[in-house]
Amino acid sequence: MKPDEGIEKSAILLLSLGQDEAAEVLKNLGPKEVQKLGYAMAALKQVPRERIESVINEFAEHASKGVPVAVDNEAIKTMLTKALGDDRAAGLINRIMTGNDTAGIEGLKWMDANSVADLIRNEHPQIIATILVHLEFDHAGDILKHFTDRLRNDVLLRIATLDGVQPIALRELNEALTRILANSAANVKKTAMGGIRHAAEILNFVGQSNETAIIDNVREYDPDLAQKILDEMFVFENLLDVDDRGIQLLLREVQSDALIIALKGASPELREKVFKNMSQRAAEMLREDLESKGPVRLSEVENEQKEILKVARRLAEEGQIQLGGGGGDDAFV
Repeated sequence: MKPDEGIEKSAILLLSLGQDEAAEVLKNLGPKEVQKLGYAMAALKQVPRERIESVINEFAEHASKGVPVAVDNEAIKTMLTKALGDDRAAGLINRIMTGNDTAGIEGLKWMDANSVADLIRNEHPQIIATILVHLEFDHAGDILKHFTDRLRNDVLLRIATLDGVQPIALRELNEALTRILANSAANVKKTAMGGIRHAAEILNFVGQSNETAIIDNVREYDPDLAQKILDEMFVFENLLDVDDRGIQLLLREVQSDALIIALKGASPELREKVFKNMSQRAAEMLREDLESKGPVRLSEVENEQKEILKVARRLAEEGQIQLGGGGGDDAFV
């Protein structure tokens, strides 16, 4: 997917700085930001001198207007709450203000899913569940894919029934990962992580076949819990439940190339819903592109669908569109 303009400008600026200077900048960014910038830099083939000068001049103009910013914890809390909502902001604020993330967990965020899976697969499922709730949803979902069916089902069930992370659990986590998890959490307050929503968010990224097997296993253990997880999920086909205005808003933020690949794995009903929310000419062009597009790897289709769902969730969090739940067994047909 083509990076947005801001990311692209940042990539151009970093490339113009030189390797050493760019490296110093990247050291101060998180894994998600580095990954995005890395993709953007790799996507740049040849940048015209005019474009480089424009980006540098824009940066210089912004930098010249910079003034010292006073750090105000209350302002930070207010900003995060407005941006994320009360529930999502609460856990993040607690982690930021108390500094209770271990260095080891931060280290895992930089590792690929396969490496993390190899590192933790032999730990107790409760330890694995505690680790995964500290990671990004898509990262945790990718890690789950590398486990056996039995372990994957057990871990997801424990995540769904996890009611916060106690200090003793974090101590066990620290001991299990030894040097990787370096910080003791003996004095950490209980953190609001895990639960049904967390399990549902991770399930959105494990792939449909794994998703079905995990939900079936949870249903055997607790049918009500399985339904609650399903109700919190939102998969690509659930875009059928979004109203026409919501689809139109979503389409404005999705690149056509990404949409073509994502729709390769969509039902005829969902494709028609997309077509009817485009201009006649745009719909005709999209139909032609879909027909002329050759075979696409399932992993590529799922990746593009995942990116579109991220946009949909962001729009929903901003109150611009309304997303439905995952529904019942129809989500697995």
